[in-house]
Amino acid sequence: MAGGGNHVTGTPSWPIGGWGNPNASGGQPQKYITSYSISANRQRPLAGALNAAIFNTWRRFRGQVLYVAPPLVASQLCMMWLIERREFLDSKAGRKAAELEK
Repeated sequence: MAGGGNHVTGTPSWPIGGWGNPNASGGQPQKYITSYSISANRQRPLAGALNAAIFNTWRRFRGQVLYVAPPLVASQLCMMWLIERREFLDSKAGRKAAELEK
């Protein structure tokens, strides 16, 4: 039988095994055959991402709030005072007070 099928008797006509099962007869594995698969973390790339994002964001916020909040509060208070001072100096009473200081 030419073309190599799965023979029960005799030797197979192909040294690499029967059709669709090349390594059945114990021959050498074929070269240049590449198979690809997807890992488990690639099949569901966003599994648990929302839950992790919430807790990770809270953890990072809690760790950095004492470095960021005091300068922001201080700068906000300073800006509020400067705006109030500028509005006063631009008013009639502020101009009069500025003239008296000179």
